[in-house]
Amino acid sequence: MKSRGVLLDTGPMVAIVSRNDAQHERCVAELADVRPPLLTSWPVLTESLWLVQRDPAAVQGLFRGFAEGVWSLAPMGMDALPWLEEFLSRYRRLGAQLADASLIYLAEQEDIDSVFTLDYRDFSEYRYKKNKALKLIPDRQERAA
Repeated sequence: MKSRGVLLDTGPMVAIVSRNDAQHERCVAELADVRPPLLTSWPVLTESLWLVQRDPAAVQGLFRGFAEGVWSLAPMGMDALPWLEEFLSRYRRLGAQLADASLIYLAEQEDIDSVFTLDYRDFSEYRYKKNKALKLIPDRQERAA
C-alpha cells in the first residue's frame, strides 16, 4: 500500500544512503512503498550528515535525495521555537532530541500522520494534536519479521 505524506527520520535516511548500514536493504525496500517526497527537517539533515561524515558516497547520497525529489526539506521559522521547547520539556524523560521534536512539529503543522523511522521506542510514545499517535513505517510486525 502506497503511503502519502510521510515524515523521514534520521535512522532510515542514513540507512538508505549508507550501504554499510545494517538497515540499508530493509530501508531501501521500504522506501519503494512510500510515495516521495518524504518530508524532513534541518535538524534531521544535520544529524544525518554528522553520522555519515566519513562516508563521502553517503554524504553525496543525502544531497542527491533532495535533488532527485526522494525527500524534501520543510521550512521551520522562529515561530516553531516555543512549540519545540514545550515538546522537549514534555518528553525530557525519554531524552527527546531536536530532530525528533522537529518531526512531531511538522506532523502537527502539515497534518501528516506517518513517520519513516527506526526509533520505535520514542516515536511510539510521542503524541501530537492532543494525544494523536503517528503511524510508524515500517510497522512493528514488519520489524519483527
